[in-house]
Amino acid sequence: MQNSMFKENRDFEQLGNPFSVTSCGRRRNDGSPISPLEKRKRKPDVRKTTKGKNRNFRTTKEGAGMTSKGVKAYRRKNPGSKLKTAVTGKVKAGSKAAKRRKSFCARSKGWTGERGKAARRRWKC
Repeated sequence: MQNSMFKENRDFEQLGNPFSVTSCGRRRNDGSPISPLEKRKRKPDVRKTTKGKNRNFRTTKEGAGMTSKGVKAYRRKNPGSKLKTAVTGKVKAGSKAAKRRKSFCARSKGWTGERGKAARRRWKC
């Protein structure tokens, strides 16, 4: 009798749904119904460059991280993004900027690569 309560209900099966189903039965929504092969062929709109006039990232010598121009380009490409540049100056204790710095420093503690270390130096961690 209890088994009848837990029968699989096929009424909700979606035929023709373009999104793939995961092993647990959920739909994988990656934004658009594009096959993995098509996804790989796309090129990024924002070039990740550290040299030249239109660069979006600093070099490791400069402290790594994104330039203000790079942040603006990212925010144009991703509307609603709250990405900001690094907190590099002197800040008042307890201010929003100080909290952002503290949060970044805590998040990036395990960064051991050259760029990560440079970024942490720039943020004054």
